[in-house]
Amino acid sequence: MDTNISTAIPANGLPWTQSLHTGDARMDETHKEFTDMLNEILATPQDQQLPLYQKFLQHTVEHFAQEERWMVATGFSAENCHAEHHNTILETMRAVQVHYEAGDTEIITRLAEALAEWFPGHAASMDAGLAQHMKNVGFDAVTETVADPSKIQSVTMSGCGSVSCSH
Repeated sequence: MDTNISTAIPANGLPWTQSLHTGDARMDETHKEFTDMLNEILATPQDQQLPLYQKFLQHTVEHFAQEERWMVATGFSAENCHAEHHNTILETMRAVQVHYEAGDTEIITRLAEALAEWFPGHAASMDAGLAQHMKNVGFDAVTETVADPSKIQSVTMSGCGSVSCSH
């Protein structure tokens, strides 16, 4: 993580709080990076945001891919609503870059503000559910391995983040 990131949280930013913790240290580390980068964008003048936004977009691509690897490794179908949420966010983020480059210099700020509102709910529901599921099946997020593969349910899950999700 870039250690030069400002620790000041913009008024419309997203402070890192206990409520964002999911129960998985690796996931929380990635989420902390996400919130730090989001806040850095919001603290940057709009005409200087594009390079930060491009790094944030790449981080988000990697962040979501990481979670999706974990889902597949622990028994989720590749097509599940949690991954669908990720795809929708990334599609929007890519469109925002195009609009910014076409002259809408306020759009990155608007998206960052929207992500600051969206992320706590996503982390508390889908991501915390995934973290609990990973713990239940003995999945190690650092090594991306399962201690006992027989703990992975034979039924492919297609929910949002946990086996109890009804979507």
